[in-house]
Amino acid sequence: MTVRKAWVWGTATVGAGLGFVLLLVIGVYLNAANLSGGGGAQGSVGLAKNAVPAAYSSLVQRWGNLCGAINPALLAAQLYQESGFNPSAKSPAQAEGIAQFMPGTWATHGLDANGDGNADVWDPADAIPSAASYDCKLASYVKDVPGDPTKNMLASYNAGAYAVIKYGGVPPYKETQNYVKTITTLAQSFAAPVRRVDPSKQAAGAIYYAQKKLGTPYLWGGNGTRDQGGRFDCSGLTKAAYDSVGITLPRVANDQYNAGPHPKRNELLPGDLVFFSDDATDSRAIRHVGIYVGGGYMIDAPRPGAVIRFDPIDTPDYFGATRVTQDGAKALPTTV
Repeated sequence: MTVRKAWVWGTATVGAGLGFVLLLVIGVYLNAANLSGGGGAQGSVGLAKNAVPAAYSSLVQRWGNLCGAINPALLAAQLYQESGFNPSAKSPAQAEGIAQFMPGTWATHGLDANGDGNADVWDPADAIPSAASYDCKLASYVKDVPGDPTKNMLASYNAGAYAVIKYGGVPPYKETQNYVKTITTLAQSFAAPVRRVDPSKQAAGAIYYAQKKLGTPYLWGGNGTRDQGGRFDCSGLTKAAYDSVGITLPRVANDQYNAGPHPKRNELLPGDLVFFSDDATDSRAIRHVGIYVGGGYMIDAPRPGAVIRFDPIDTPDYFGATRVTQDGAKALPTTV
């Protein structure tokens, strides 16, 4: 993964004290990026406007963030290459549907993603999530192979995971090498331009506060007070982090969600609060919150028995995000 640091350098002129904080934030961002495994396709990648048919855009955006080896633009490129987004496509080799699954592969990896009781290869609501899931399964097979995780995953899709393991990376097959090059190049045309803004001084300070708490044991209801041994639960940590820079948040996670506007996944900046829920339709069901630090990672207090640590945000229970700083909120695109 290419680590972009321009968003930090832009605010370094505000003073030596803040400069020190921002340097520490860079360290947090780099640590999080290293945890994500390096050169994968994951990150704040959105879809270019109208690049994907409207009927499939939300599916591709959601499921394209399933694991670190893929992103929405890459998933879109695969679907375009396989079928041209045609849900009725059938190849001479009997590959079927928008994702061109072979019947045997579908029997093993097809999902009933829309919950209608039928895993249907002809239904994009099942086939697109299944394609993302299959990509991530292949990526897990070759996760210990040297090289770029995304390219190894694509090579596995084309030539099989055994070949990638055997050759220690993309195998020397012309067809496979061309497939990897085609998909990774095509993905660029599906990706939305990335718009970066400087994180606020307050966001940098909140991350710095949370960074200092790494390794602290979790405590249900913990606010970090002396009598609690300086321990926190998830929303206690986020509240204390922003209290340290003069922003007062509500105490519990589902109230913190309403403390500002909601950036999309591809608009996240370090310092945004990120939320998790088992019910994607109800903000009152939110049960967890962390502070986004970049690179697809957050600092959070996960659960009893764990410590404050880095965790990935791109999990099936990701609900959304909130930006609680005024200057950061003003930088969000305005919906007309």
